[in-house]
Parts: sequence; C-alpha cells; structure tokens
Amino acid sequence: MNKLIIALMLSFFSLTQSVRGQEDSIKVSLMTCAPGTEIYALFGHTALRYEDTARGEDWVFNYGMFSFNTPHFIYRFVKGETDYELGVTPYSYFEGSYAMRGSSVYQQTLNLTMAEKQKLRRLLEENYQPENRVYRYNFFYDNCTTRARDIIEECIEGKVVYPDGKEGLSFRDIVHQYTKGHEWDELGIDMCLGSEADEPVDARKQMFAPFYMLEAAGKATIVAGDSVRPFVLQEKKVVDVEPEGGEGGFPLSPLVCVFVLMGAVCLVGWIQLKVKKVIWIWDLFLFGVQGLAGCVIAFLVCFSTHPTVGSNWLILLLNPIPLIYLPVMVYRAIKGKKDLYHLINIVYLTLFIMIMPFVQQKFNATVLPLALCLLLCSASHVLLYYRQNNK
Repeated sequence: MNKLIIALMLSFFSLTQSVRGQEDSIKVSLMTCAPGTEIYALFGHTALRYEDTARGEDWVFNYGMFSFNTPHFIYRFVKGETDYELGVTPYSYFEGSYAMRGSSVYQQTLNLTMAEKQKLRRLLEENYQPENRVYRYNFFYDNCTTRARDIIEECIEGKVVYPDGKEGLSFRDIVHQYTKGHEWDELGIDMCLGSEADEPVDARKQMFAPFYMLEAAGKATIVAGDSVRPFVLQEKKVVDVEPEGGEGGFPLSPLVCVFVLMGAVCLVGWIQLKVKKVIWIWDLFLFGVQGLAGCVIAFLVCFSTHPTVGSNWLILLLNPIPLIYLPVMVYRAIKGKKDLYHLINIVYLTLFIMIMPFVQQKFNATVLPLALCLLLCSASHVLLYYRQNNK
C-alpha cells in the first residue's frame, strides 16, 4: 500500500513538473519598438512574440504590414481606405531588422496561464488565415498596437485593468510628442487633423501610441474573481541601439519658410506699387498653392473616412475657391481691372484671424502668418488699384 501511495505521489509530481515545464517553455511577449525616422515609423511599433522552446518556435506576429506598391496607395490612404495585414516572421529576422534600423526594442513577457497562451495561439493562427489577415487600418482606433492589445484581452480569463491615463491629453497632443524635431511631418499631420483631435481622450484611447501601451501594460493587472495578478511578468530591452543619424530634411523649418514668404509678399507688393502694375505670375503662384492645398483639405473633410479630419476648421482658410477663381483673377490683373475678390478676401481673412482664438482647434504655428501673407497680398492689390485711379 505504501509503495502504491509513493508511486502515485511520484507520478503526480512528475505530471506537475511536466505541465510546469510546458508552461515555462511557452512565453508570450508584447514587443514595443522605438520610433524611426520615416513618417510612418515616427510613433514606434507594437508586435507580439510567441516563443515555444520545446517545439523550437520563436515567431513575431505583426499587425503593421503594408505595401506602398498596393494600387492607388496614396489615394486610398488619404481617403481612409488603407488595408494593413497580419504578418508572421521569425524573431531573429524581426530583431535584426530593428537593430539595423537603429530602433531599440522592449519586451514585456505577459503573465498568462497555459490555457490563455494556447487560446492566444489559436486566435493568432485564425487571424493569419488568408481570409482574415487583412484589416482596414485606422491610425487612432485600429492599428498595430490596438490589435495586439485587443487579441491579448480576448484570450484572458478575466479582465485587464489598466492605470488611469494622463489627464487632459488629446490625440494631437500625443502626436506632437512624437513629431518633435520633425516640423514638416508635424505640419502635414496638423493640416489634416480637425477639432476632434483636440478633445481629451481616455486611457484606452491613448494606447493607440505604442509607448503609451507599453507604460499602461507595465502597470496593469489581470482580475479574475478574487484573483489579481500582474499583467506583465518581466520587462527588458532586447535590442539596445542608438538611432541612426538621419540625412537631414529641409534645412528651414515651416515657420521660417512662412516668414520668408511674408517678406516676399511685402517685397512684391512694394515692387507693384513702384512699377504701378500687378505681377500676375506671383498671384498665380500664391493663390494657386492656396487653392491646391485647399483641394486636399476639402477632400479630407468631405470624402475621407479617417476619424478627426471631418471637423477641420482650416477649410475656412484653405479651400478650392482661390483655384477656381484664379483664371479670372489673373485676367483682371493683366487688364488692370478692379477685382472685388481682393477686397472681399481682406475682410474674410480678417474675420478668420479674429475667430482663430475662439475655435476649439489647435492650429499649427504657421497658420496665422500664412493667413497674414494672403491678406497682405490682397491688400497690395487694393492699394495699387486706388493709387492708379486717384492720380
């Protein structure tokens, strides 16, 4: 009898060790990659690592795969119809690619049970089926980070409780944190985002940014009934590199360029008054660029499905009207005829500048001097006309 009890105890111990060994052989980790220099990499990246040492597997599941070679990629991106997909690569390739790019990678090993790890593996394999792997990408609400977070939560028996987010932050505030030092990229993004991007967002929405997700995961817990366990078991930096020095973009910032433009507007206005003639080629350039930029803003406001772009008050300044009217403007300038457009434009731009502080949208620093440039240009036309007709 004693021998039977001892044999059963040894069998139970052996089985327990086997299960524990199996659990220890499988690790699931949240991988957070430091920002790169390209605009699509400025915010960093998130992926999932699935290690099974017993089976010799080490894969990275990446929801951030896309191709610039996709037909009509730029048009579809602007319209909000960009498709991303889940990709699977060996961890060694993933690590090497980020090391070569100069982006550090942080690994957070998750505190999941064996059942949760197995369920996650099944969900990932299901997601990777050809009919499931492609999804409609959304920068703020459905991206590589939110997809990784959501599929982890789906496999957990219980609920992940995250810490409170940073109070008062908006999508634009978070974007600006990552575009610091990239003024032209920041200008382009600011021009596209509307007033919705300036509304405060909660902790969960802040997790669209990979490093906000990393910070939240590190402080999160898994609650299942009376049981509470940390969400992350261990955190370490698996790729520790310094960012590569970029080739350097345009040497002048957007703000400097706008002030140079303002100087050019004043100079052209002075020359026009001296020669008593409108330099219509300058109108063609200045109002043409305004109208072309306005076409992009109008398309985003009216047709794009991107969130936060439909409420863009910048359409009051940048819209297609100057481009549509441009042939008439140039014709009247060449003929020396009075053009009421410029008088209306002065009043309109003055009102726009006056309401700017009261609009619930944070405008890029270049918007006010740009509006002043257009106002000064129209003012020089009006002044020239009255000088010509009051000799």
